Amino acid sequence: MAMAMHWFSLCCFVLLSLAPLAAVAWRPWPPRNGSGEVEGIGASKKFEGSSDFVKLQYHMGPVLAADITVHPIWYGRWPAEQKRTIRAFLRSLSPPGSGSGDGGIPSPSVAAWWRTVRLYTDQTSANVSGVVRLGREKGDARASRGGRLTRLDIQSVVRDAVTARTRPLPVDSSGVYLVLTSPEVVVENFCGQVCGFHYFTFPSVVGYTLPYAWVGNSAARCPEVCAYPFAIPSYVGGGRRAEAPPNGDVGVDGMVSVIAHELAELASNPLANAWYAGEDPSFPTEIADLCEGIYGTGGGGAYTGQLLTDGRSGASYNVNGVGGRKFLVQWVWNPILSYCSGPNALDQ
Repeated sequence: MAMAMHWFSLCCFVLLSLAPLAAVAWRPWPPRNGSGEVEGIGASKKFEGSSDFVKLQYHMGPVLAADITVHPIWYGRWPAEQKRTIRAFLRSLSPPGSGSGDGGIPSPSVAAWWRTVRLYTDQTSANVSGVVRLGREKGDARASRGGRLTRLDIQSVVRDAVTARTRPLPVDSSGVYLVLTSPEVVVENFCGQVCGFHYFTFPSVVGYTLPYAWVGNSAARCPEVCAYPFAIPSYVGGGRRAEAPPNGDVGVDGMVSVIAHELAELASNPLANAWYAGEDPSFPTEIADLCEGIYGTGGGGAYTGQLLTDGRSGASYNVNGVGGRKFLVQWVWNPILSYCSGPNALDQ
């Protein structure tokens, strides 16, 4: 145990010297070229089948190979229905009975989407875990650290949750701490450069090295940026209409895809030294970054790809979850096929 803690401390020191705080970030809207126009499939390196452009490499660090427990931290005011939607997605990653299938959930399923993430291994050939559990939760409805947070403040929110006097979250060796901020909370660079990010906590701030992610609800500020394609940026022409969200909530349905993105990258690159493309760990291109804006076959540029449509609500989705829920989540890079893939692909 002492050796393990020393290794983590050394790892943190080395990475701190290399990387700015929470350098890993993502935003889902379609890319633009230098003239401000939406790039087409041919102009983007992040489209389906882009294996010739991608040099994804393993950098010898760990992946989350032990059973994963996700501990949500609800920062700000969260209505019960919004919490239920996000919990349902997290429970759908490995639902009861999914050891021999998808737990009775119709195809394509969230669990099948996670199986692509499971393809990533560490230097011992251990895969990312197929078990992802919803753990204990912590709420901070008063937003005790205020309504404006820096990136480093997110780590303090995690510290508050694990050191709380009443019902603290456990310091979990296989835990992932998911900080979710409500629409009234402003996080540094939110909407402008970032919709979510992941990193690991610093012992100097939290007392432990813990993988964590942050995702914000963009409904009141920038749904066209962070909840795409449920809201469309003004620069997308052609009279493009927004897709209808499968759970009836633009902000939360948009968050689900960002949560999926960050969890996939957290599992495959928890300490910023495992799976990513590029030579600079300060600015890695990770397994979900490579598939930015792709949700179905043919996706790329401003086109999401082919989606499924709910016959009753008309909402767009690409995966099924527990309790009859449906979600729209972006694809991730498949290291075996060397292109972006998802369970709703037409060739599955």
